[in-house]
Amino acid sequence: MRAPLDAAGPPPDPEPALPHTRQWRPGVVQEVAPADVLDLGPGYIEPALLPVPLLRDAYAQALAEYGAAALGYGHNPGAEPLRALLASRAAAADGRPCDPEQVVLTAGTSQALYLLATALAAPGDTVLTEELCYDLGRRIFRDCRLRPAPVAMDGSGMLPEALDEALARLAAEGARTAFVYLTPTHHNPVGHTMPTERRRRLLEVAARHDVLIVEDDAYAELPLDDDTAPPPSLASLAGYRGAVRLCSFSKTLGPGLRLGWLLADRALARRLVAHGLFVSGGSLNHTTSLAVATLLAGGAYDRHLTSFRARLRDRRDALVGALRRTAGERVELRVPQGGFFLWLRFGAGADESALLAGAARAGVGIAAGSRFGTTQEVGVRLAFSFNPPAVLEQAAQRLTTAWAGSMPEPRIGVRS
Repeated sequence: MRAPLDAAGPPPDPEPALPHTRQWRPGVVQEVAPADVLDLGPGYIEPALLPVPLLRDAYAQALAEYGAAALGYGHNPGAEPLRALLASRAAAADGRPCDPEQVVLTAGTSQALYLLATALAAPGDTVLTEELCYDLGRRIFRDCRLRPAPVAMDGSGMLPEALDEALARLAAEGARTAFVYLTPTHHNPVGHTMPTERRRRLLEVAARHDVLIVEDDAYAELPLDDDTAPPPSLASLAGYRGAVRLCSFSKTLGPGLRLGWLLADRALARRLVAHGLFVSGGSLNHTTSLAVATLLAGGAYDRHLTSFRARLRDRRDALVGALRRTAGERVELRVPQGGFFLWLRFGAGADESALLAGAARAGVGIAAGSRFGTTQEVGVRLAFSFNPPAVLEQAAQRLTTAWAGSMPEPRIGVRS
């Protein structure tokens, strides 16, 4: 039975629905929480933050500029105007050359993972992942009949010595490693950003074993503090040899666009684009890619990013501040530098099922840490991307109240 709403204070006053949010309902979008649940579970963008007018105008501009060409079969690797802009953007961010021939447009990161799992791997191959990693990525690998295997990590990401040992062991057993899957920047679920030196060491290990690294960089464009730009991507540090970088507009413009891109060396890019998936129908999201190209070319995308990051930062800070106020010294917070998530880590004696039950009774949706892997300590993931600051503050108060009864002396930490 759910606790009365006033047990943790009154709910925030409802705001009138914006015109573009009124159809946010089951049967239209993927997941909708019950009306009385403050949902911090999924890594979604708050509907009010999705830039509907911006995209509406972008599609109109693309159709006016390209006409029928915007509705035809697109160039197999993706429309050259967007690939050129993305290559230039990567080169400017990382300080290393990148050209359009290294860019392949995808239907988001999930489709790119599926492409790599089928084009570069065979059933029975192993994919090495961090102990805690994107759970649905791991599901894609399993559905492609690959074998995900965890590698130990710390607060900076995968441990190079553990990767070395895992690759050596698999080779000795005669098992084939398809690739290593990492999320080095604004990690999902933990939130940390891998330092440059750790990135270099992992690249050295993978190169020594001649194994590809797949870098999931879906959150790379979402640093939330002005003085904390992410380190160079692993792919750029490797000169795009032995590393593939996956990027997406799902976390910055909206997942409904189903538009992402990968960056690789030219030979691998050509190999992937030779896949029948591209030859059969051309670019995977042609019309949308031309619309988004107009946003990048005119500067509207970067103006949107500036505003979007600021509003995400407000939400992160509201959740962190509320946890500090309500839990006091029982909360140890290491604030993530970007992305969507806080990772809460509990001390000895914590029970995940009790934490989940307490959150449910308080009317707060959270993500169980065990979804993302197994570690020695219990953890849960909270998303701050899907709710405004007032709701996040209310959710933090409810959680602290619910957990205090079952854990008199909890220790909660957020890994960055």
